[in-house]
Amino acid sequence: MNIRRTVALMLITASLLSQSVRAQPLQTAPVVPDAGGIRQGRFIGVVVGTAAFYTLTLLVLRKQWYKKRVPFHGFNDNREWLQMDKIGHATTSYCMSRGGYELMRWSGVDERASILTGGLLALLFQSTLEVHDGYAEGWGFSKGDMLANVAGTALFMGQQYGSGQQVFSLKYGFRKTIFPPFRPNLLGKTTGQQMLKDYNGQQYWLSVNLASVLPVGEGFPKWLNMDVGYSGSGMVGGHDNPPVFDTDGNEIKFTRYRQFFISPNADLSRVSSFSPSLQRFIGTAQFFKIPAPSLEYNRVKGLRFHPLILPKE
Repeated sequence: MNIRRTVALMLITASLLSQSVRAQPLQTAPVVPDAGGIRQGRFIGVVVGTAAFYTLTLLVLRKQWYKKRVPFHGFNDNREWLQMDKIGHATTSYCMSRGGYELMRWSGVDERASILTGGLLALLFQSTLEVHDGYAEGWGFSKGDMLANVAGTALFMGQQYGSGQQVFSLKYGFRKTIFPPFRPNLLGKTTGQQMLKDYNGQQYWLSVNLASVLPVGEGFPKWLNMDVGYSGSGMVGGHDNPPVFDTDGNEIKFTRYRQFFISPNADLSRVSSFSPSLQRFIGTAQFFKIPAPSLEYNRVKGLRFHPLILPKE
């Protein structure tokens, strides 16, 4: 159920960041709120751009996914896709909250108001889509999705209110798998579609900034993170796998299992040589996991080391 959220997140983030980039040459001062308060030009641009793109995105999604409306109903999808979609909801909400916050701060809005605005915008968008799901044929309102949305938003807001920084962040990663050709309409025909639809290829990472949680010295790189990742494999259906066949007509049975990873990462928004404006831009945009060596464990294949890019499963 998080495919539309992922599409919307990418589109909205790209739109809002483009506003920041276009406005940047007009502002030579660091991108931090000054004593004068809100920077009116930036603030109006962000508010208008956010509202316009929010409306446009909902119209497009309604046309593409919500063509036939039915009475409002619920749908329990908590056991689907080894809960990969739930983690996807939390990650999307976290990234949208952070993006909204950074843009408000860039506009000169004070810290507490920016935190609240970022979180509320993320919940508003996610809740709107969930209500649309409740009226859509083939979908339904999911309490599990809403709980995941709240969890992702709370992770951002709680840290920002409590410590003024994001010690723990959520990231998205992807690798190609062997499964989409067996059910291309469900798992995607192209790489772009598979990034949104193939839960076997998606990875979600909890990224921890080491300098913020360990007693390290001044020379320790403040940008170094350690990530714990989660994914699933062997899934060609939501709850269970339907029969699938190879090109010779022989049935293939895939084992569904969970995967756990650990891998280093770089929080580029903490690189001190970058300007404050670039740090804020990166903080908004960096929701992709940077490829790096990783260690995986799963119950089927045990412990495995991946030098850089994970192979097809």
